[in-house]
Amino acid sequence: MHLDRLISVLETVAAAGRPVSASELQQVTGLPRPTCYRLLQTLAEHRLLDDPQGSSRYLIGERLIRIALLGHSDVDVRHAAAPTLKQAAIDFGEAVFLSRFRNKGVEIIHVETPADATRSFIHPGLGHRPMHACSCSKAIAAFAEESFQEDILNGPLRAYTKHTKIDRDALEREFAEIRDLGFAECVEEIEVGVSSVAAPIRIGNIGATFSIGATGPIRRFTQTYRRKIGEDLKQVSLKVAAAIQLYGVTEPS
Repeated sequence: MHLDRLISVLETVAAAGRPVSASELQQVTGLPRPTCYRLLQTLAEHRLLDDPQGSSRYLIGERLIRIALLGHSDVDVRHAAAPTLKQAAIDFGEAVFLSRFRNKGVEIIHVETPADATRSFIHPGLGHRPMHACSCSKAIAAFAEESFQEDILNGPLRAYTKHTKIDRDALEREFAEIRDLGFAECVEEIEVGVSSVAAPIRIGNIGATFSIGATGPIRRFTQTYRRKIGEDLKQVSLKVAAAIQLYGVTEPS
């Protein structure tokens, strides 16, 4: 019965689409007001609800949003994001890729390539990327919880090239810079001659669960060019976030 009440509260808050108070919850559910207070506080303690203004009015919490996103299959996410990624690949003239945080790691799950067949580009491939040495991973790691960042910084930091950062202080500074800029860079850290830029995709008030990036040859990916693409990717990431969130509402898997 207690679980039924908790689910009823979550459904009521989600359906409202705005912050809900205990008195409003009582009107909808018919539960005693003290019970409503207790259920709201219990759910907030477990971050399934949030009280963003500290006014005892609750919204769906970041933990519940994260749980819902984990339920999106890669097929769902690719279907939602592909049109925006394809347009970005055409606009940039570079390969554009979508990455996903999963099981304390990051994987590239989708790539779109430019339409101009005469322009050389670099396909990043799919699959796992190291947390400390790829723009798509660093864009997510920089906005992760401190405990997870500690796991990265304290873990084995493999040097893939002479440009790979494996010093803790250097990585901490880079994570701070990524948070300031809003995007991450990888300059020959995985493969000599290859560079990439990635921006986090943030949905709701949770940390970055996905990232979007572009990759190409270092001769073209100059610092000026990387900064321009980084700023553009920040805007593209907003469109991808909206598409993923909308897909989850309108076409559940």
